[in-house]
Amino acid sequence: MGGEPGTRHWPVELRVKRAEKVLEIEFDDGARFVRPAELLRVESPSAEVQGHGPGQKQIPPGKRNVALTGAEPVGNYAVRLLFDDGHSTGIYSWSYLRELGERREERWQAYLAALEAQGLSRDRQ
Repeated sequence: MGGEPGTRHWPVELRVKRAEKVLEIEFDDGARFVRPAELLRVESPSAEVQGHGPGQKQIPPGKRNVALTGAEPVGNYAVRLLFDDGHSTGIYSWSYLRELGERREERWQAYLAALEAQGLSRDRQ
């Protein structure tokens, strides 16, 4: 199977669970991750969130209740996630989704710390 360079594990199942506001993804090695839409939204690989260079990452506030509305395949290497706040420009590679799964707690704590440092809230402002 071709795809993104450096991808070691491929997804065998990906499910958007709208009611639970999560993405479930299972990889070919049996690893399974359930990631909340909020974390996926604030860690979007889009330029809107990540910026165009080092140190430009933006922390979008008010995403506690954001939900996934869909997912669209991008070639055989990624998926575009669609959110109910209109965000749809993040292309999540398989390796990035794997990283978000493996480093969930670290990413979550960094997100909460960044919100606090900037005086922002997870709730709508």
